[in-house]
Amino acid sequence: MPSPRMTTTTRRGKSFGRWRLVVLAVLALVMGLVGASIGSGAALAADNPFQRGPDPTPQSIEAERGPFATSQMTVPAQSGFGGGTVYFPIDTSQGTFGAVAISPGFTELQLAISWLGPRLASQGFVVITIDTLGVFDFPDARADQLLAALDYLTNTSSVRNRIDRNRLGVMGHSMGGGASMSAANKRPALQAAIPLAGWHTTKNWSAVRVPTLVVAAQNDAIAPTNDHSLPFYNSLANTVDKAFLELRGAGHNQTNSPDVTTARFAISWLKRFIDDDTRYDQFLCPTPQPNTAISRYLSTCPYTP
Repeated sequence: MPSPRMTTTTRRGKSFGRWRLVVLAVLALVMGLVGASIGSGAALAADNPFQRGPDPTPQSIEAERGPFATSQMTVPAQSGFGGGTVYFPIDTSQGTFGAVAISPGFTELQLAISWLGPRLASQGFVVITIDTLGVFDFPDARADQLLAALDYLTNTSSVRNRIDRNRLGVMGHSMGGGASMSAANKRPALQAAIPLAGWHTTKNWSAVRVPTLVVAAQNDAIAPTNDHSLPFYNSLANTVDKAFLELRGAGHNQTNSPDVTTARFAISWLKRFIDDDTRYDQFLCPTPQPNTAISRYLSTCPYTP
């Protein structure tokens, strides 16, 4: 017979062995859950190959700069537009990016909308802010120039290999905003349009099929909301992804300098529809309620299929 001491030691050894098995089982379960979580995240990324950057937060889309370091280059006048500035992410490890062309308004130079260049590029877009061929060009001429700028980016520019030519959008202020409506009408393959305090003699855009965010200024005396932005929005078919954002207390030139509300919604809209990134739905749907920055917001939420 074994001695009592040997029996006690054996029992303790068996007890320790059982606990060891329990601990190993728990660790295996935890590692399995972590692995499943990582696998799920990888699967989500695989489902959307256009997703760029970390998960967004309210702070990240309101920040002056996003997660991507950027560079810029000057573009001389071209045959189709008056030149401009290209802003682009330096990082090439995540694949190609969507691209956005932005037009200033009547009598304006690109300086009027230049703040949007680095702000959008740092969120993962190639952006060109343009000068028009003539400062007195009307919206339809500016629309042609926006499209010429996109063609330049995708066909000729030194950053063309950074761009997915199938993921493009347009923006603009005042007559440049009207130009973005016209460009969307002329080129249905665009993925997003954002007129800022848009002005255009055409009020019916029912033929447009491009997801459109109409940004208006409540106290706009040059392109009054009820004469321009609201008719633009209302004329778009309800089958089109669309939203109407009116900035509380704002005048016509509100979006010509850094504006957090404009940036927050523009980034979310471009991410959602150029990048198909549903992580940004949370900032667009459910429909935001009026607050100190927003006097009206209308939309066709929800956007996720």
